Amino acid sequence: MAQAMRPNTATSLFATDGKPHPLQDTLLAVTLVLGVIAFVSAMFHNLHLLSSWTGLVGILTGAYGQFISETTRERFWLILGLGASAVGFFLGMAHGGLFGGVLG
Repeated sequence: MAQAMRPNTATSLFATDGKPHPLQDTLLAVTLVLGVIAFVSAMFHNLHLLSSWTGLVGILTGAYGQFISETTRERFWLILGLGASAVGFFLGMAHGGLFGGVLG
């Protein structure tokens, strides 16, 4: 039982299984950053291009991160990033969309 008490310093911040997950952590960080950008920029009507595109990319990266995630902690933070990305995406779409005012 002495092994159970030994701290493991090589683990990931978001991994609870004691193994590093660099790809999952990268997708998690990208999803969270894109979610925050999409959510904040969606509060401004004239930033609909930024909010809709960052929201769309955040949804895609978060969905793939959910698909390959291995721990509950990763999934929890991915869901928060996905939610923020989705809100930013939908508000950006409501304010003008992905190409609103650019093509027409």
